[in-house]
Amino acid sequence: MLTDSLVLGAAEHAQLNTGDIFFQLIVFIILLALLKKFAWGPLMGIMKQREELISSEITAAENSRLEATKLLEEQRNLLKEARTDAQHLMENARKQGDVQRDEIISAARTEAERIKEAAKLEIEQQKEQAVAAIREQVASLSVLIASKVIEKELSAEDQDKLINEYIQEAGEER
Repeated sequence: MLTDSLVLGAAEHAQLNTGDIFFQLIVFIILLALLKKFAWGPLMGIMKQREELISSEITAAENSRLEATKLLEEQRNLLKEARTDAQHLMENARKQGDVQRDEIISAARTEAERIKEAAKLEIEQQKEQAVAAIREQVASLSVLIASKVIEKELSAEDQDKLINEYIQEAGEER
Protein backbone atom coordinates (compact mmCIF):
# COMPACT_ATOMS: atom_id res chain seq x y z
CA MET A 1 0.00 0.00 0.00
CA LEU A 2 2.58 2.24 0.70
CA THR A 3 3.97 1.90 -2.72
CA ASP A 4 0.53 2.53 -4.21
CA SER A 5 0.11 5.69 -2.27
CA LEU A 6 3.52 6.85 -3.32
CA VAL A 7 2.75 6.17 -6.92
CA LEU A 8 -0.57 8.01 -6.68
CA GLY A 9 1.11 10.91 -4.87
CA ALA A 10 3.79 11.08 -7.52
CA ALA A 11 1.16 11.02 -10.25
CA GLU A 12 -0.66 13.91 -8.69
CA HIS A 13 2.51 15.83 -8.50
CA ALA A 14 3.46 14.88 -12.06
CA GLN A 15 0.76 17.04 -13.44
CA LEU A 16 2.01 20.34 -14.61
CA ASN A 17 1.36 23.20 -12.40
CA THR A 18 0.85 25.95 -14.95
CA GLY A 19 0.08 28.60 -12.36
CA ASP A 20 3.51 28.24 -10.76
CA ILE A 21 5.25 28.17 -14.11
CA PHE A 22 3.40 31.25 -15.25
CA PHE A 23 4.20 33.05 -12.00
CA GLN A 24 7.89 32.11 -12.22
CA LEU A 25 7.99 33.24 -15.84
CA ILE A 26 6.54 36.67 -14.92
CA VAL A 27 8.98 37.03 -12.01
CA PHE A 28 11.86 36.05 -14.36
CA ILE A 29 10.76 38.66 -16.97
CA ILE A 30 10.45 41.33 -14.26
CA LEU A 31 13.88 40.34 -12.95
CA LEU A 32 15.31 40.61 -16.49
CA ALA A 33 13.70 44.05 -16.93
CA LEU A 34 15.11 45.24 -13.60
CA LEU A 35 18.56 43.83 -14.43
CA LYS A 36 18.48 45.52 -17.84
CA LYS A 37 17.45 48.86 -16.35
CA PHE A 38 19.61 48.92 -13.23
CA ALA A 39 22.56 46.65 -14.00
CA TRP A 40 22.92 45.94 -17.73
CA GLY A 41 22.27 49.55 -18.91
CA PRO A 42 24.81 51.21 -16.56
CA LEU A 43 27.28 48.38 -17.13
CA MET A 44 26.99 48.80 -20.89
CA GLY A 45 27.33 52.60 -20.45
CA ILE A 46 30.52 52.08 -18.43
CA MET A 47 31.81 49.64 -21.03
CA LYS A 48 31.00 52.13 -23.82
CA GLN A 49 32.82 54.91 -21.91
CA ARG A 50 35.79 52.61 -21.36
CA GLU A 51 35.83 51.71 -25.04
CA GLU A 52 35.74 55.40 -26.03
CA LEU A 53 38.50 56.21 -23.51
CA ILE A 54 40.73 53.44 -24.84
CA SER A 55 39.98 54.50 -28.41
CA SER A 56 40.84 58.14 -27.64
CA GLU A 57 44.05 57.07 -25.85
CA ILE A 58 45.06 54.94 -28.85
CA THR A 59 44.35 57.89 -31.16
CA ALA A 60 46.30 60.24 -28.86
CA ALA A 61 49.20 57.79 -28.71
CA GLU A 62 49.20 57.48 -32.51
CA ASN A 63 49.11 61.27 -32.85
CA SER A 64 51.94 61.59 -30.33
CA ARG A 65 53.97 59.01 -32.23
CA LEU A 66 53.39 60.83 -35.52
CA GLU A 67 54.30 64.16 -33.91
CA ALA A 68 57.42 62.65 -32.35
CA THR A 69 58.41 61.23 -35.74
CA LYS A 70 57.83 64.63 -37.33
CA LEU A 71 59.86 66.39 -34.62
CA LEU A 72 62.64 63.83 -34.98
CA GLU A 73 62.78 64.47 -38.72
CA GLU A 74 62.81 68.23 -38.12
CA GLN A 75 65.66 67.84 -35.61
CA ARG A 76 67.61 65.74 -38.09
CA ASN A 77 67.08 68.39 -40.77
CA LEU A 78 68.14 71.15 -38.38
CA LEU A 79 71.24 69.18 -37.39
CA LYS A 80 72.05 68.63 -41.06
CA GLU A 81 71.63 72.36 -41.75
CA ALA A 82 73.79 73.23 -38.73
CA ARG A 83 76.55 70.93 -39.97
CA THR A 84 76.33 72.44 -43.46
CA ASP A 85 76.43 75.96 -42.00
CA ALA A 86 79.41 75.05 -39.84
CA GLN A 87 81.23 73.70 -42.90
CA HIS A 88 80.46 76.89 -44.83
CA LEU A 89 81.65 79.03 -41.93
CA MET A 90 84.88 77.07 -41.64
CA GLU A 91 85.40 77.27 -45.39
CA ASN A 92 84.76 81.02 -45.40
CA ALA A 93 87.08 81.50 -42.42
CA ARG A 94 89.79 79.54 -44.23
CA LYS A 95 89.32 81.61 -47.38
CA GLN A 96 89.33 84.85 -45.39
CA GLY A 97 92.48 83.72 -43.58
CA ASP A 98 94.14 82.97 -46.92
CA VAL A 99 93.14 86.40 -48.26
CA GLN A 100 94.44 88.14 -45.14
CA ARG A 101 97.67 86.14 -45.27
CA ASP A 102 98.16 87.16 -48.92
CA GLU A 103 97.39 90.79 -48.06
CA ILE A 104 99.87 90.75 -45.16
CA ILE A 105 102.56 89.16 -47.33
CA SER A 106 101.91 91.69 -50.10
CA ALA A 107 102.02 94.59 -47.64
CA ALA A 108 105.24 93.23 -46.12
CA ARG A 109 106.85 92.91 -49.56
CA THR A 110 105.74 96.43 -50.47
CA GLU A 111 107.13 97.76 -47.18
CA ALA A 112 110.39 95.87 -47.72
CA GLU A 113 110.72 97.36 -51.21
CA ARG A 114 109.98 100.83 -49.83
CA ILE A 115 112.58 100.41 -47.07
CA LYS A 116 115.07 99.05 -49.60
CA GLU A 117 114.52 102.04 -51.92
CA ALA A 118 114.77 104.46 -48.99
CA ALA A 119 118.01 102.78 -47.90
CA LYS A 120 119.38 103.03 -51.46
CA LEU A 121 118.49 106.72 -51.56
CA GLU A 122 120.08 107.31 -48.17
CA ILE A 123 123.23 105.42 -49.21
CA GLU A 124 123.39 107.48 -52.42
CA GLN A 125 122.97 110.71 -50.44
CA GLN A 126 125.65 109.65 -47.94
CA LYS A 127 127.94 108.74 -50.82
CA GLU A 128 127.36 112.11 -52.47
CA GLN A 129 127.98 113.89 -49.16
CA ALA A 130 131.18 111.89 -48.63
CA VAL A 131 132.37 112.67 -52.16
CA ALA A 132 131.54 116.37 -51.65
CA ALA A 133 133.38 116.38 -48.33
CA ILE A 134 136.42 114.71 -49.91
CA ARG A 135 136.34 117.24 -52.75
CA GLU A 136 136.23 120.10 -50.26
CA GLN A 137 139.15 118.63 -48.36
CA VAL A 138 141.10 118.00 -51.56
CA ALA A 139 140.36 121.54 -52.70
CA SER A 140 141.39 123.05 -49.36
CA LEU A 141 144.50 120.85 -49.33
CA SER A 142 145.29 121.91 -52.86
CA VAL A 143 144.92 125.55 -51.92
CA LEU A 144 146.99 125.04 -48.79
CA ILE A 145 149.66 123.15 -50.68
CA ALA A 146 149.66 125.78 -53.40
CA SER A 147 150.03 128.57 -50.85
CA LYS A 148 152.89 126.73 -49.15
CA VAL A 149 154.54 126.04 -52.46
CA ILE A 150 154.25 129.66 -53.34
CA GLU A 151 155.76 130.67 -50.04
CA LYS A 152 158.81 128.64 -50.61
CA GLU A 153 160.18 127.00 -53.49
CA LEU A 154 161.00 123.54 -52.75
CA SER A 155 162.74 120.70 -54.30
CA ALA A 156 160.88 117.64 -55.49
CA GLU A 157 161.84 115.85 -52.34
CA ASP A 158 160.57 118.68 -50.16
CA GLN A 159 157.34 118.84 -52.14
CA ASP A 160 156.72 115.11 -51.56
CA LYS A 161 157.45 115.56 -47.89
CA LEU A 162 155.15 118.56 -47.68
CA ILE A 163 152.33 116.74 -49.52
CA ASN A 164 152.65 113.75 -47.18
CA GLU A 165 152.51 116.03 -44.14
CA TYR A 166 149.38 117.73 -45.37
CA ILE A 167 147.76 114.42 -46.19
CA GLN A 168 148.48 113.26 -42.66
CA GLU A 169 147.06 116.48 -41.25
CA ALA A 170 143.95 116.06 -43.35
CA GLY A 171 143.61 112.47 -42.12
CA GLU A 172 143.91 113.60 -38.51
CA GLU A 173 141.32 116.33 -38.99
CA ARG A 174 138.88 113.82 -40.24
